[in-house]
Amino acid sequence: MIRTPLRIALLSSLATLAACATVPSAPVAQLPLASRAVPLVNADGLQFRDLDRNGALTPYEDWRLSPEARAADLLARMTLAEKAGQMVVGNLPGNTPPWQPATGYGEDGVRTMIRDNHVTSAVSRLSVPARPLLAANNHLQEIAEEGRLGIPFLVTTDPRHGFTELVGASTTGGQFSQWPNGVGLAALADPVVTRRYAELVAEDLRATGFAMLLGPQIDLASEPRWPRNFDTLGEDAEVSASLAEAFVTGLQGGADGIAPGGVAAVVKHFAGYGASSNGFDAHNYYGRHARVTAAEWPAQVRPFEGAFRARPSSVMPAYPIIQELTINGAAVEQVGAGYSRHVMVDELRERLGFTGVTLSDWAITNDCSQVCRDGVPAGQMPDWSSISTAWGVEELTRPQRFAKAIAVGMDQFGGVDDPAPLVAAVEQGLVSEAQVDAAVTRILVRSFELGLFDAPFVDEALADTVGTPEEVAWGLRVQAQSSVLLEADRPLNLAPGTRILLSGVSEEAARAAGLVPVSDPAEAQAAILRTRSPSEMLHPGYPFGAMHQEGSLAFPADHPARQFIDGLPAGLPLYAAVQLDRPAILTPVKARANVLLATFGTGDAALLQVLTGTEEPKGRLPFELPSSMAAVEAQSPGTAADSADPLYRLGYRLER
Repeated sequence: MIRTPLRIALLSSLATLAACATVPSAPVAQLPLASRAVPLVNADGLQFRDLDRNGALTPYEDWRLSPEARAADLLARMTLAEKAGQMVVGNLPGNTPPWQPATGYGEDGVRTMIRDNHVTSAVSRLSVPARPLLAANNHLQEIAEEGRLGIPFLVTTDPRHGFTELVGASTTGGQFSQWPNGVGLAALADPVVTRRYAELVAEDLRATGFAMLLGPQIDLASEPRWPRNFDTLGEDAEVSASLAEAFVTGLQGGADGIAPGGVAAVVKHFAGYGASSNGFDAHNYYGRHARVTAAEWPAQVRPFEGAFRARPSSVMPAYPIIQELTINGAAVEQVGAGYSRHVMVDELRERLGFTGVTLSDWAITNDCSQVCRDGVPAGQMPDWSSISTAWGVEELTRPQRFAKAIAVGMDQFGGVDDPAPLVAAVEQGLVSEAQVDAAVTRILVRSFELGLFDAPFVDEALADTVGTPEEVAWGLRVQAQSSVLLEADRPLNLAPGTRILLSGVSEEAARAAGLVPVSDPAEAQAAILRTRSPSEMLHPGYPFGAMHQEGSLAFPADHPARQFIDGLPAGLPLYAAVQLDRPAILTPVKARANVLLATFGTGDAALLQVLTGTEEPKGRLPFELPSSMAAVEAQSPGTAADSADPLYRLGYRLER
């Protein structure tokens, strides 16, 4: 792990906080504090942030007390509106019109969220270099300082270090080092690499003002057509469980919950999300069902059992309605997992013993309009304002949806900028304040564990430790090494000066690797093809349907990759690499390629490291690759690696 003196100083400061779980009898070292508008108060020769500005040390301000004691004291001082604000995670608005890249947060929207609605946690999708990103997140803390109780802001994010960007699932850009997608980690199946990567992620996020990650995504990739396979930890439940534990341990800073300097993990999505009954994603009304039998359920849950060994701070329940599943002999209610007592209580809380925060996925309390159900007509832009994932509870009012989820143990609601419907649920007698208090206590304990009440601001110099050349090079190496060699009738050692015909690889990257790009096939000594798993656009009228890979896994005859292959001169060596965001049917590529690689988020530079022999592909397939769509359609979505006569089996690599 690459650590700079600045990062070590940050971790050392937070370590003092962890050492002071209760007020000790012996003298303790002063905890370094970070404050701007909030004054400091002196007690027992030490300093504390006077968050309530009363000129005295209030128990929740005392960093010597345990997170539980501080949370209990703060809870007793909060109004219902302030408590409700803790129970939602909003969406930070940008400072530009919709669909234009933002350079910061929208000031008016942020102030309304924090000051008027008492919301103190939200997801940021701001994609800018580290210094302006840190400055924007520090500014959120300045606004939060103005609050009556000085409750800090918990800035959360989707994953930022992965290769593939998908709105609502991951964010790329800025200056973070780039790594393979989750299935690339699964291909390597190395807990040490996974933990070290997660440690780097934690350092980068804390250095830019983030304290919680909406990840890792550990759904079992049992349905090959599902669009979100790319960021899972694969189809092998045991590998996924092992890597999930390693990732949570690295991200949070230890194997026993959040440690100083750690980032709160939100493991997702509990459970069965990847077992889509038709291969579609449950962000969409048409993909709201998954199919898992009682016999298949243990494998779907197994990755979470691994993660829970490291005590993740939070869990995000899955979207879909799970068909066919019985738990303890009873059929699971046909509602989304976040509304299901069988899933949330019987399984998550009671059988698996999870005691942390439950955070819903986004939009589960929104109304599902006719557009949400049917999409917009052909030729129109998808309507983002129509998004809802309130599956099975569409007919309830918004306060009733909050109440139903809280009744089964939901603590926080994702994508909610205004908690007024939650307050209404309490005022209507649908939710008790005791239920609210139990949820808010868990949420506050997490923020105290993260050290946010004492040091919410981050030194701007820490931004310079993000995306160092060493980290960028490390990410490229892991991209390359996660590749899987499927076929090879020649060594991977393209020599400098080799004349190359390219498809899907930039000429600039080829030249940087010492190769000579040519446009005339007759001049080429070899060809390189880089492509992605195929897909179809089946639901363009839905926001997520317009973005997700759906439909067939087979390369059609008019696919650009096949056209490139068909145009090659006979005998010209072909080096082919297919990025498997989903499993693909590689038959036509295999038939022509002299070298065939499966990749999982490998850029041009990393791929060329493999093809020129600079790095060795070390991965094994993290999911099986089917031989036909008929085999895909006949398999069970809840069972891993069960298609008939797969072209390549789970765990395969060519042994040389």
